[in-house]
Amino acid sequence: MQSSAFAHWLVVLVETFAALFLLLLAIGVMVVLVVWLVDRNQTSNSVLRNFPVIGHFRYWFLHLGEFFRQYLYSSDREEMPFNRAQRMWVYRAAKDVENTNAFGSTRDLHAEGLPFFVNAPFPSLGQQHVVPRPITLGPYAREPYSHSAFFNISAMSFGALSAPAVRALSIGAAKAGIWMDTGEGGLAPYHLEGGCDIVFEIGTAKYGVRTPEGRLDDQKLLEICRHPQVKMVSIKLGQGAKPGMGGLLPGAKVTPEIAAIRGIPVGEDSQSPNRHLDIGNVRELMDAVVHIRELTGKPTGFKAVFGGMEWIDELCEEVRRRGIESAPDFIIVDGSEGGTGAAPQTLMEGVGLPLREALPALLNTLIRQGLRERIKVICSGKCITAYDVAWALSMGADFVNSARGFMLALGCIQSLQCNRNTCPTGITTQNPKLQRGLVVTDKSERVYHYAKNVMHEVGIIAHSCGVDEPRELDRTHCRVMGDDGISVPLVRLFPYPEGYVPGV
Repeated sequence: MQSSAFAHWLVVLVETFAALFLLLLAIGVMVVLVVWLVDRNQTSNSVLRNFPVIGHFRYWFLHLGEFFRQYLYSSDREEMPFNRAQRMWVYRAAKDVENTNAFGSTRDLHAEGLPFFVNAPFPSLGQQHVVPRPITLGPYAREPYSHSAFFNISAMSFGALSAPAVRALSIGAAKAGIWMDTGEGGLAPYHLEGGCDIVFEIGTAKYGVRTPEGRLDDQKLLEICRHPQVKMVSIKLGQGAKPGMGGLLPGAKVTPEIAAIRGIPVGEDSQSPNRHLDIGNVRELMDAVVHIRELTGKPTGFKAVFGGMEWIDELCEEVRRRGIESAPDFIIVDGSEGGTGAAPQTLMEGVGLPLREALPALLNTLIRQGLRERIKVICSGKCITAYDVAWALSMGADFVNSARGFMLALGCIQSLQCNRNTCPTGITTQNPKLQRGLVVTDKSERVYHYAKNVMHEVGIIAHSCGVDEPRELDRTHCRVMGDDGISVPLVRLFPYPEGYVPGV
């Protein structure tokens, strides 16, 4: 009886699965027929019109190819914007694990434009890393800011980043003793959570400090700057990935919380103006710097992408007319290599000077105009390894900012989905299900380790070059490979203005 009952239920189960299979097969055939008819009769896509149904596989393979290349087909040095070797260096630094390699470099050491450092024959004995000296920004502000760390977190807005990502950055930055730039999205409670120093950025839409008409609301700015963690104010004129275009936050990311912080409607695309409504020339920029510094008491400067230095010469002339105290306390130069969550490919790839040209041009202009010591220079643009940071310091930068480096430290896998609200690591999405993957306690430690290890290894480079402190690196400590495979000193490619001696 038992075996008969078992056989009966087995037959029923087989018949059920067979019926289900036939049903699914019939549905599949119907779907294929419908897609075939639609593809065959549509007029917008010639591939699908000529090859209905199977033409869809082309787009599937195009999509998957991006990921197959990243993991299976590309070599360690091929990918952009950051290759696997660069990403793995950051991952190891963030995890605080051994960051050494064997058997020689996989980098092409004869590639044109490649910079490398000139080691000293007799470096000093002993410690290879020292605490960098503090630099004071805003000596004429009521609350000058002295800061030691030369590697800090660049502008990334809450909205573009998720709340867990901002929290992890804030906590890790406080532990590492570095600052965090809010980006143009306003000041969120998550920025303050870790207790780190904050650079508050005012974007062209003046999110968080705007009137209904998009003008600066002095009272809102004062309330933000009363937070003791807010150390400086940065006026954003532009960013490297999209010069001449304001920031864009897709409506899918504009949650009620983000809308309240920014002062914008919920669920609608948020497009910033391409420039500040009240800043249309150098004189008005200087007016804004002076007004914000006097209002808040904080050191105030601006962030820009450069296409030339003529307007910086004009700014220096305006400083001379008004007095040295009127000068911006800092300039953040953003190279055209900069990243963003959403930008037109045309602007991202074809507008603005890269950092390797813009940084020395800005520094030389300030030296020539006698304002190099008054105006501190901060740079950003694809500086994610100790090697990149040491180059910027040897060029003359006072501080180096990084955004994507810290995103990689948070666990970014370069899936290139920042603009789609589908970030698989929870960093650039407002989807709570995806944000769950980012564990703040773990990732904040990685942010701390990444910053600590970058600065430590820059110290190793400086020690190898025979200087005691990373900011003592200058253009004589670096060479650049020419098109003939022979390197030339960096100081020959970008000579200092006549009479200038670095470090004196």
